[in-house]
Amino acid sequence: MDEHDFDEFYAASAQRITSQVYAMIGDRDEAQECVQEAFARAWTARRSLAHVQHPEAWVRTTAYRLAVSRWRRAVRGRRAPDRALQGTGTVAGPSETYVAVVEALRRLPEAQRQVVVLHHLADLPVQDVAAELGVPVNTVKTRLRRGRAALAEILGDDPPPEGGPGARVVEECRRG
Repeated sequence: MDEHDFDEFYAASAQRITSQVYAMIGDRDEAQECVQEAFARAWTARRSLAHVQHPEAWVRTTAYRLAVSRWRRAVRGRRAPDRALQGTGTVAGPSETYVAVVEALRRLPEAQRQVVVLHHLADLPVQDVAAELGVPVNTVKTRLRRGRAALAEILGDDPPPEGGPGARVVEECRRG
């Protein structure tokens, strides 16, 4: 993967991966930082990344693992990263629907949250979710069923708000 290919890969997938990691961990700033770090690591490994079957999954998994590592360090009492050094550019915030779905996802067990995000927000087929997580396909199906049922319970019976990346998940969760 040369510089041009990597730039195209980044432009095509960075925002999508950031949204997916945000949905998994529930912290937008942390998701942005972890995705940037994951892309920095991908840049370093770009020659071998060209041979990876799903480079986007590689970056998403790396970003998620970075987020988990950071969370574990924070839990052990270490100081959180200094937010004052972040860029000051303005970025449009997520829609109300997306925030509501992320809040609901936070209440799910981690395993259910991961499969719901990967399947519904990352649009991965069940088989790809199973491969990415290293679990059997039936396990993914069970987690999806339970996760959708739990989200439907959490989100209640109000009609889903229109638009936004979470609207489809809201609708799917309500349908079961």
